[in-house]
Amino acid sequence: MILEVAVIVLGLLWAVTLWLFVSHVRRQRVLAAQQVAGDEQRDRRLRELARRLDTYQNGNVQMGEDLHELRAVVAPLPEKLTQLEQRDPTSLSFNQAARLVSMGASVDELTQSCGLTQAEAELMSKMHKG
Repeated sequence: MILEVAVIVLGLLWAVTLWLFVSHVRRQRVLAAQQVAGDEQRDRRLRELARRLDTYQNGNVQMGEDLHELRAVVAPLPEKLTQLEQRDPTSLSFNQAARLVSMGASVDELTQSCGLTQAEAELMSKMHKG
Protein backbone atom coordinates (compact mmCIF):
# COMPACT_ATOMS: atom_id res chain seq x y z
CA MET A 1 0.00 0.00 0.00
CA ILE A 2 2.82 2.45 0.75
CA LEU A 3 4.30 1.64 -2.61
CA GLU A 4 1.06 2.43 -4.35
CA VAL A 5 0.74 5.77 -2.51
CA ALA A 6 4.36 6.60 -3.38
CA VAL A 7 3.72 5.81 -7.06
CA ILE A 8 0.57 8.00 -7.04
CA VAL A 9 2.44 10.88 -5.32
CA LEU A 10 5.33 10.57 -7.77
CA GLY A 11 2.87 10.48 -10.68
CA LEU A 12 1.16 13.63 -9.38
CA LEU A 13 4.53 15.35 -8.92
CA TRP A 14 5.53 14.39 -12.46
CA ALA A 15 2.21 15.73 -13.85
CA VAL A 16 2.56 19.01 -11.92
CA THR A 17 6.19 19.35 -13.05
CA LEU A 18 5.19 18.66 -16.66
CA TRP A 19 2.38 21.22 -16.43
CA LEU A 20 4.76 23.85 -14.96
CA PHE A 21 7.32 23.12 -17.71
CA VAL A 22 4.71 23.47 -20.48
CA SER A 23 3.43 26.73 -18.91
CA HIS A 24 6.99 28.04 -18.72
CA VAL A 25 7.64 27.17 -22.38
CA ARG A 26 4.42 28.93 -23.44
CA ARG A 27 5.36 32.06 -21.47
CA GLN A 28 8.81 32.02 -23.05
CA ARG A 29 7.24 31.82 -26.52
CA VAL A 30 4.94 34.76 -25.75
CA LEU A 31 7.88 36.76 -24.40
CA ALA A 32 9.95 35.88 -27.49
CA ALA A 33 7.12 37.00 -29.80
CA GLN A 34 6.83 40.26 -27.87
CA GLN A 35 10.60 40.70 -28.10
CA VAL A 36 10.49 40.17 -31.88
CA ALA A 37 7.66 42.69 -32.24
CA GLY A 38 9.57 45.21 -30.12
CA ASP A 39 12.73 44.63 -32.17
CA GLU A 40 10.82 45.16 -35.42
CA GLN A 41 9.29 48.38 -34.10
CA ARG A 42 12.72 49.61 -32.95
CA ASP A 43 14.25 48.75 -36.33
CA ARG A 44 11.47 50.64 -38.16
CA ARG A 45 12.03 53.65 -35.91
CA LEU A 46 15.79 53.50 -36.52
CA ARG A 47 15.26 53.34 -40.28
CA GLU A 48 12.89 56.34 -40.11
CA LEU A 49 15.36 58.32 -38.02
CA ALA A 50 18.20 57.43 -40.42
CA ARG A 51 16.06 58.58 -43.36
CA ARG A 52 15.25 61.85 -41.60
CA LEU A 53 18.90 62.38 -40.74
CA ASP A 54 19.89 61.83 -44.39
CA THR A 55 17.25 64.35 -45.47
CA TYR A 56 18.51 66.85 -42.89
CA GLN A 57 22.13 66.34 -43.96
CA ASN A 58 21.26 66.70 -47.65
CA GLY A 59 19.37 69.90 -46.86
CA ASN A 60 22.37 71.26 -44.97
CA VAL A 61 24.71 70.40 -47.83
CA GLN A 62 22.38 72.11 -50.32
CA MET A 63 22.10 75.14 -48.05
CA GLY A 64 25.91 75.31 -47.81
CA GLU A 65 26.23 75.18 -51.59
CA ASP A 66 23.59 77.90 -51.96
CA LEU A 67 25.39 80.06 -49.40
CA HIS A 68 28.65 79.57 -51.25
CA GLU A 69 27.02 80.68 -54.52
CA LEU A 70 25.39 83.63 -52.75
CA ARG A 71 28.73 84.63 -51.24
CA ALA A 72 30.26 84.61 -54.73
CA VAL A 73 27.46 86.89 -55.97
CA VAL A 74 27.55 89.26 -52.99
CA ALA A 75 31.35 89.51 -52.62
CA PRO A 76 31.90 92.06 -55.43
CA LEU A 77 28.97 94.27 -54.37
CA PRO A 78 30.87 96.52 -51.91
CA GLU A 79 33.43 97.32 -54.60
CA LYS A 80 30.71 98.03 -57.16
CA LEU A 81 28.91 100.24 -54.66
CA THR A 82 32.10 102.19 -54.04
CA GLN A 83 32.56 102.61 -57.78
CA LEU A 84 29.00 103.89 -58.14
CA GLU A 85 29.47 106.33 -55.28
CA GLN A 86 32.66 107.66 -56.86
CA ARG A 87 31.13 107.97 -60.28
CA ASP A 88 30.70 111.34 -61.94
CA PRO A 89 27.23 112.57 -60.92
CA THR A 90 26.72 114.20 -64.31
CA SER A 91 26.99 110.84 -66.10
CA LEU A 92 23.98 109.67 -64.11
CA SER A 93 22.05 112.71 -65.34
CA PHE A 94 23.01 111.93 -68.92
CA ASN A 95 21.89 108.31 -68.52
CA GLN A 96 18.61 109.46 -67.06
CA ALA A 97 18.21 112.01 -69.85
CA ALA A 98 18.82 109.34 -72.50
CA ARG A 99 16.10 107.22 -70.95
CA LEU A 100 13.70 110.13 -70.79
CA VAL A 101 14.38 111.04 -74.45
CA SER A 102 13.62 107.45 -75.47
CA MET A 103 10.32 107.81 -73.59
CA GLY A 104 9.53 111.02 -75.50
CA ALA A 105 10.61 113.76 -73.07
CA SER A 106 11.02 117.29 -74.43
CA VAL A 107 14.14 119.51 -74.13
CA ASP A 108 12.46 121.57 -71.40
CA GLU A 109 11.60 118.43 -69.42
CA LEU A 110 15.23 117.31 -69.68
CA THR A 111 16.55 120.60 -68.34
CA GLN A 112 14.11 120.56 -65.44
CA SER A 113 14.35 116.90 -64.39
CA CYS A 114 18.04 116.18 -65.11
CA GLY A 115 19.63 119.54 -64.40
CA LEU A 116 21.09 119.80 -67.93
CA THR A 117 21.77 123.08 -69.70
CA GLN A 118 19.64 123.96 -72.72
CA ALA A 119 22.46 122.99 -75.10
CA GLU A 120 23.07 119.65 -73.33
CA ALA A 121 19.36 118.84 -73.39
CA GLU A 122 19.14 119.65 -77.12
CA LEU A 123 22.21 117.49 -77.81
CA MET A 124 20.77 114.57 -75.85
CA SER A 125 17.47 114.94 -77.61
CA LYS A 126 19.12 114.86 -81.05
CA MET A 127 21.45 111.96 -80.15
CA HIS A 128 18.85 109.65 -78.64
CA LYS A 129 15.76 110.30 -80.74
CA GLY A 130 15.06 107.80 -83.37
